Amino acid sequence: MDSLAFASATETAARIRSGEIGAMEATEACLARIQRAQPRLNAFVDVDAERTLTAAAAVRPGDPRPFAGVPIAIKANTPVAGHALDSASALLAGFRPPHSAYLVRRLEEAGFIVAGITNMPEFGILPTTEPRTHGATRNPWNPERTPGGSSGGAAAAVAAGLVPVAQGNDGGGSLRIPAACCGLVGLKPSRGRVSRGPDAGDSFLVSDSVLTRSVADTALLLDVLAGYEAGDATWAPRPAEPYAAALARHPGRLRIAASLENPLGLEPVPESIEAVRATAACLEALGHSVEEVAPPQPDAGGLDVFLRVFGPAVASGVALGEQRAGRAATDDELEPLTRWVAERAAALPSTGYLAALGQLQALARVVIAFFATYDLLLTPVLAMRPLAIGELHGCGEDPDADLRRSGTFAPYTPLWNATGQPAISVPAGLAEDGLPTAVQLVGRPLAEETLLQVAAQLEVARPWAGVRPL
Repeated sequence: MDSLAFASATETAARIRSGEIGAMEATEACLARIQRAQPRLNAFVDVDAERTLTAAAAVRPGDPRPFAGVPIAIKANTPVAGHALDSASALLAGFRPPHSAYLVRRLEEAGFIVAGITNMPEFGILPTTEPRTHGATRNPWNPERTPGGSSGGAAAAVAAGLVPVAQGNDGGGSLRIPAACCGLVGLKPSRGRVSRGPDAGDSFLVSDSVLTRSVADTALLLDVLAGYEAGDATWAPRPAEPYAAALARHPGRLRIAASLENPLGLEPVPESIEAVRATAACLEALGHSVEEVAPPQPDAGGLDVFLRVFGPAVASGVALGEQRAGRAATDDELEPLTRWVAERAAALPSTGYLAALGQLQALARVVIAFFATYDLLLTPVLAMRPLAIGELHGCGEDPDADLRRSGTFAPYTPLWNATGQPAISVPAGLAEDGLPTAVQLVGRPLAEETLLQVAAQLEVARPWAGVRPL
């Protein structure tokens, strides 16, 4: 059954549906892989084998659900009824919600079986995954390096073949960064595409999606997850056709901008530069027009404006955690970085938050106007190689420096959370250090289908699914 380790979710579902394998066999093999890999990778924080196997036992051959019997992992900040929900914080140790997020309900209705809960940095602040509560998650390509964050446990689990797909979320790059570190496909959908209910309200920055090894799986999962839920205050309109169907259409000849510029004015490492140049050449060979031109960039104070919106989002997560715990967090229940971000946000007047939100919306209008001329933007994902374990975590001596270090690691991702546009990280090969490289494609607002179509073209031109760390 280890032949399923690197099979796509679509392939696994087809084999279960046909009766070639049983859902119980597939689930037992998945749980065995998790158990073997956990001491080395530490990707999971909660695995309930009995519950998982009970769900698998209910799946029969011919089950019409598209992903019946396929294991999936859920991030530790997304509610799954009866599973751990701690956002990697001691404040929420032992907390198990009585209900699931809407997106989890959708996944289970599609037939997925939750195999476990994945690790993350405390309250999702950092682009690495080294929480004090659960310890560091390690990159399957090199255990001395980070798998990225904040959906780092999810990325490590998929890259190592423990599960075919894992849920995550992205408030500043938290899907695209780990996808880049681990050689996966990581799509951040448009703002409002996937409901965050019932517990979370609308988010200006955060989008939920999945990490996969194939563009087809990403498109199919977006079809499962996308759509209005009762009570959503705002939502993205439905696409004209399913995303999986859009993959069958050619995107036509696109005008693509390529840029190495970023809001911090940093020069990326040679591996990131080469990834963009090689991808640009590949896109031109596929018939697209590629031009070196940069969209408008925020000024030097743009990071601080972003943090004045990001910080209160973190603080609200801490407040919700305290509500769930039924008490205020003690000094030793929050990492120094989390407490610093929350206290800084608490000191920001509501007028300051609203002013920052308005500044980001004004910036978004200027940036999005750039896409009236270009269909897509091609950039690096990372300005640096995946960081060494221990290099960036929430217990450093200077929280402000740690937070800004996050920006220098991945300065290309947060802007698209502020504009609400869809953006995807796709693999671009392996570098000499043995770690994956990746590029980011950014689309026009609500144009996930174009991103997926072009990502699929790149996947055919330079297949990546067969390149594995194990």
